[in-house]
This record gives sequence, structure tokens and C-alpha cells, in this order.
Amino acid sequence: MAKRPQLTGRAAILAVVVCAIAMSLAYPVREYVAQRRAISQLQAEKAKELEEQRRLAERQKQLQDPNYIKREARRRLHYCGAGEKCYMVADSESKQTQAGGRQQPTITPPWYQTLWESVEAADTGKGVKASAAPTAEEKKDDGKP
Repeated sequence: MAKRPQLTGRAAILAVVVCAIAMSLAYPVREYVAQRRAISQLQAEKAKELEEQRRLAERQKQLQDPNYIKREARRRLHYCGAGEKCYMVADSESKQTQAGGRQQPTITPPWYQTLWESVEAADTGKGVKASAAPTAEEKKDDGKP
């Protein structure tokens, strides 16, 4: 008996048909998956926007309440009603920052003065750092009256 070849004509045609069907379905399936992903992203964005809209509607309702506006004016702007006596209590932290803020800041000379002092120091051979101001003795020794 003669051996039949493993790949017959019918098997080859069947393989070509299956490949053609798979290739013709690949693009629509990929588009379907991409569209489903876009739909889920849009639904998430819609939910976020609806939450934002709900929050803004609640805020608008708050701002229409005259008692809320008075309360916020007192809290934020330190307003007082007619005939009321208002007192401000300073925090201890603000006192510390004010006391710390009153210290004299270190004054740095302008850049050109620092440059000129470094040139003079190099000329006289004193070796003074450019950032350090010369002392009274160094000013007397630089040859100027």
C-alpha cells in the first residue's frame, strides 16, 4: 500500500481558509477591544464629572445660605456685625515668627564690590577671601590714606 502524503490538497485548502478567516476577524476584534476600553474610560470620566458637578451644586447651595456667608466672613475676613465687639487672639506661633522676623538680616555687599575687593586683595597679596569684607587693619595696610 502506498503511503499517502501528510499534507493533502484538501488539508492545504482548509489551512488557507482558516488563516483567511482568522486574518479577516483579527482587525474587527482588535477594534472591538479598543472601543470597549474607550467606553470604560469615558464612563469613568463621566462618573468623575458627575461627582464634580454634584460637589459644585452643593457648594452653590452653601453660598446661597446667608448664615454661611456671615460665618465665612467672620472666619476668613474677621468681619464683625453691627454693634458687636470683636477680639483677635494672636497665636503663640505668630509671636515667635514675628520675634524671629525682627532680627537683622545679614547684608551682603553687591557683586561688584566683592569683585573689586578680591582684585585689591590679589594685588596686595593679602589673600583675603572674596566673600569676607576686609577689616580696619587691612584697609590701613593697602597703601591708601
